[in-house]
Amino acid sequence: MSFTLPAIPEFHLPGLFRRLNRRLPQWPHAIPLCVVLNGAARLGVLPTDAAELCEGRIVRIAVEDGGTEALLTCRNGTFYPVWHQEEGQEADVSFRGELHAYLKLLTRQEDPDTLFFNRQLTIEGDTELGLAIKNLLDAIDWPPPVLERFRARFSPQKTSMTV
Repeated sequence: MSFTLPAIPEFHLPGLFRRLNRRLPQWPHAIPLCVVLNGAARLGVLPTDAAELCEGRIVRIAVEDGGTEALLTCRNGTFYPVWHQEEGQEADVSFRGELHAYLKLLTRQEDPDTLFFNRQLTIEGDTELGLAIKNLLDAIDWPPPVLERFRARFSPQKTSMTV
């Protein structure tokens, strides 16, 4: 039994989301992202190089149509939200795109090179760091073995009855 996600269409969030979210604090968006990254690192899904690359660096993930951004950093191999950005302090690298592009990337419906080539995702700032992170994303095994085992264990089993 194979599990596949439905195709993610190209869509744009309504402008209302962008206008509302830009008025709200942005640091909460980094919390779930850091939890996921730290969990992926502990499960062995995220390559160990990811934490080393991001050590002491500020990474921005901006969802353009959502009007949101997450700033995170890594210290001693653990990802943390950037709670407060000092005046004039810029992110070392920024990834920008619309929600549909990030979803396609995460679900492996598009490879990172295609998304960047088609300008659905962009890298700003330290492009060498950005390309290294992009290459790490491309190297992640999807679905990760731990998720595949989880899916196999908890997916409904087909049974047949004979009378």
